[in-house]
Amino acid sequence: MDDGKPTGPQAKWWSRPAAGRPGRTEPEGRDQNRDRGTAEDVTPAAHTGSTERPGGAGHHQDSATAAHPGGPAPQDTPAADPHDSAAHPGAAARPTGQEPQPPLPSGPPLHAPDEYSTPPYGGPGPWAPAPPVQRPTPAHGTPVPPQTQAAPVPPQANPVLPQPDHPVPPQSSQWLQYDPWGAPGQPLTQAGPPPGSEPGRRKNRRGGAFAGVLLLTLVASGIGGGVGAYIERHGGLTTVELPQASHDNGDRAPESVAGIAASALPSVVTLHVSGTAESGTGTGFVLDNRGHILTNNHVVAPAGSTGDITVTFSTGETAAAELVGKDSGYDLAVVRVKGVSGLKPLPLGNSDNVRVGDPVVAIGAPFDLSNTVTSGIISAKQRPITAGGEKGDGSDISYVDALQTDAPINPGNSGGPLVDTQAHVIGINSAIRAADSGKGAERGGQSGSIGLGFAIPINQGKRVAEELINTGRATHPVIGVTLDMKFTGDGAKVGEKGAEDGPAVTKGGPADKAGIRSGDVITAVQGQRVHSGEELIVKIRAHRPGDRLELRLTRGGKELSITLTLGSASGT
Repeated sequence: MDDGKPTGPQAKWWSRPAAGRPGRTEPEGRDQNRDRGTAEDVTPAAHTGSTERPGGAGHHQDSATAAHPGGPAPQDTPAADPHDSAAHPGAAARPTGQEPQPPLPSGPPLHAPDEYSTPPYGGPGPWAPAPPVQRPTPAHGTPVPPQTQAAPVPPQANPVLPQPDHPVPPQSSQWLQYDPWGAPGQPLTQAGPPPGSEPGRRKNRRGGAFAGVLLLTLVASGIGGGVGAYIERHGGLTTVELPQASHDNGDRAPESVAGIAASALPSVVTLHVSGTAESGTGTGFVLDNRGHILTNNHVVAPAGSTGDITVTFSTGETAAAELVGKDSGYDLAVVRVKGVSGLKPLPLGNSDNVRVGDPVVAIGAPFDLSNTVTSGIISAKQRPITAGGEKGDGSDISYVDALQTDAPINPGNSGGPLVDTQAHVIGINSAIRAADSGKGAERGGQSGSIGLGFAIPINQGKRVAEELINTGRATHPVIGVTLDMKFTGDGAKVGEKGAEDGPAVTKGGPADKAGIRSGDVITAVQGQRVHSGEELIVKIRAHRPGDRLELRLTRGGKELSITLTLGSASGT
């Protein structure tokens, strides 16, 4: 009966054709699909596989041939046909990329159908599946990628088993299939393939190629970055050169601002003063080779009698200084440095020769910015100003018949020189008009320059400096009267009473000798109008003791003109 099962005797071990029977053909009318085996069928104990290991490194090849349990295979057992894959429903499929083999001729089933679909080597006992192939680790501990085994093909009903027209010789492989029933001491491996064909070597080649590509990329990136940076900095691949004036020798006309500054700066110094309660910064200039330096009284006032005064020269060298003398009425002071050589005194000019509109240069350290140079003109002369008065008793008020300039002067410029076009000192920068006060001049005002600066005329500064150096004290010219400072009329009015209820006109003084009386209003000094008591003091202190002055005054509605000789009083 033709129902897909063989009708004759069924072989339990082998139903493969013996050697010398390759030409046997299938009976006609037989189904080309192989039947499944029954539960009593026994699959061959070994077969030759042709599945290629990933990477093409080699092939597995079975070495056992239907060995009986417990002993070696008989010698007369026919060799398994390497292409008879139809005998093994679970054989692995052909790997991708492998050339298809010619179809195998159809034939009778090699074993009884297995209704339980037992895969090769899947039965119990000696036909248990072989353990995984053991692959040794190469030298230096390089791991070997695991062997990828082809998944078994699930059994199908009535599979077609092609038969080869001619046997195909088995292909060599790197590793041998392990046979647990082989001869004792059987080696697990054979000699490996030729050098260069191992997967590890190929992996190393791939790693070396990747490293080379990475190195090449880094080098190219570095070169590209360098080229890009060069192009960015130089504006392109071509060199750009802009026209520029040639280098000069630095010489300037002596009367220019640069020429004046170059001549005067070596003689200008910066003073740093510190005391028990306060500190400050100001400017001064060298008077002689003995180390005397002229500055403002309000610059050195924070030091008191025990404070420190440090002088910094234009070259950056510093030296300690000591106070020689000071006078608050003139707002002038002299300090001296010792042990310093190579000092360059700054030449003194004549402030009487100055005219309104003359160019001037101011040098100082505004806000401690040493060697600062500003320029301007003389805006006015004989500008009466008063400054100070912080103590409240009037002992620190200074009266100055000042030179007005629009050269920028700021806090820290105090005590610095105001020089003419010949780099000669014509004034000592002392005060500025602050924008936030609107009254009088502010010494060291913090509002900054608004173009209204005032300097003590050098003629007055020279006399006071000489007296401070020679005697330690300065003298003030006086006329011997007490003024009514509350008078609001035009002029300076002589008071009714003096200090401690004494007479307003000092007996035997210059005014008493000239015939001045209480209640007289002085309106002019040396032909210059006087509008207040402060202006009269300023005009008087602009002269030396012993000078003869012509005064005009009003008494009982009448104008009088008198001449007197100035007296002397010690300053503070």
